[in-house]
Amino acid sequence: MIPRSLLLRATMLVALTAAAPLAAWAQTFPAKPIKLVIAFPAGGPTDITMRQLADNASKILGQPVIIDNKPGAGGTLPAQALQTTAPDGYTIGQIPLGVFRLGYTTKINWDPIKDISYVINVTGYAFGIVVPADSPLKNWADFVAYAKANPGKLTYGSTGTLTSPHLTTELIAQKAGIELQHVPYKGSADLSLAVLSGQLMAAADSTGFAPQVEAGKLRVLNTWGEKRLAKFPDAPTLKELGIDIVQNSPFGIGAPKGTPPEVVKKLHDAFKQAMEEPSYVAALGKYDMLPDYKSSAQYSQFAKDTVAREKVIIEKLGLAKGQ
Repeated sequence: MIPRSLLLRATMLVALTAAAPLAAWAQTFPAKPIKLVIAFPAGGPTDITMRQLADNASKILGQPVIIDNKPGAGGTLPAQALQTTAPDGYTIGQIPLGVFRLGYTTKINWDPIKDISYVINVTGYAFGIVVPADSPLKNWADFVAYAKANPGKLTYGSTGTLTSPHLTTELIAQKAGIELQHVPYKGSADLSLAVLSGQLMAAADSTGFAPQVEAGKLRVLNTWGEKRLAKFPDAPTLKELGIDIVQNSPFGIGAPKGTPPEVVKKLHDAFKQAMEEPSYVAALGKYDMLPDYKSSAQYSQFAKDTVAREKVIIEKLGLAKGQ
């Protein structure tokens, strides 16, 4: 029989030998372009700000960070793509808040907490509800009055079913005692066109609607932050309207489960530095967004906490599987 001590030494030697190439490979990362999958179409606030962040990170990493737009499915396609991607750091994805709701609303064979390597949280959205500038709904009181007089007839759009704009608007409606008709779109560009053309009476979105508001084509009825937005100082917050909701929907970047810690750290450090560049802060500022840094550990804990919190919201709205 082989002595136990000799067997243990042999096992350790095999493990160290296997780990050596991995450690050496991690040290040379990245050796080729990195793909960053984002959850919304080209031309919207997410795409524009993430492209600036990717450009900044490219210079730090010494390799291009290429944006790949995968809109649809409530912003969850990048996270789903990570489940079938090699854990080598060369494909990473945006993780919107909708990812943390997915297990309650859809049958999936992966866990949003355990099956993503959380790299870094980078920002969050500023949201609000807008109507066409010529709408007879001049303020939030008009909106609520019309909805109460016409249950289910007031149409509003969002950037997708079970996204933060959709769920938050449904919570708002529940608290206001009104019933709305939701119409989902793949992104802000399509949604803006729909509300501007009169296909919709209102839109709930991040502040990608800012150019249309500034051009006098849309009117902001409310915003969803803790404080009023500097760009729309006349638009009240939900809290000012008596609705105790604050929503800024933080999002960041994840990698496939099993990505080496050394690679996660390199990605984290590069994107953290990229976040601090004035060009990224300026890009966010166009949409009243701010840098919102969370480290890999903090972002992982945020994922756990958010999954628990979103369960309560999904069940309250009656949208959980089987409800």
